[in-house]
Amino acid sequence: MRALSFAGLLLILEPQQLDGTVFSKVLAILAGICWAGGVIVAKKLQQQHNLDLLSLTAWQTLFGAVPLLFVVLFIPSEPIVWSNEFVVALIYNVIPGTAIAMLLWLYILNHLSASTAGLGMLMNPVVGVLTAWLQLGERPGLTESVGMLLIVSALAFNVNSLQKTKSTN
Repeated sequence: MRALSFAGLLLILEPQQLDGTVFSKVLAILAGICWAGGVIVAKKLQQQHNLDLLSLTAWQTLFGAVPLLFVVLFIPSEPIVWSNEFVVALIYNVIPGTAIAMLLWLYILNHLSASTAGLGMLMNPVVGVLTAWLQLGERPGLTESVGMLLIVSALAFNVNSLQKTKSTN
């Protein structure tokens, strides 16, 4: 299952095409590694301590904001234009896009194994590619389509094995 999902992710990212998008692909892989590290830390904390998920989410968000403060302070940029659209986008990104999403993710980690939850997260690139196709007309290529098929197959195998495990218990 893991090999299928990994192969699917590689096909979606297409690392064999070094057409100037290497930096974004490296950033995507580094983000995945950081996400995996966060999963390990969260699982270890949940195993060792009885944690309140809201508190854990708040602390994680606070620590994640520290590097952003350095960016704001030391990288020059244009001043913010406070428009209605910007405020709505900011509120969306802070509340449902970050706080509620992290709370739900930590809840999932609390109730599922890290490998099962991680396989579920592999639906993100699939949903991203399909949404870009529907909203922007960016039709997925052959390698992306095969990659999505491999990821969905790995998830189907995972669901099937979970159902077999539950039925034997």
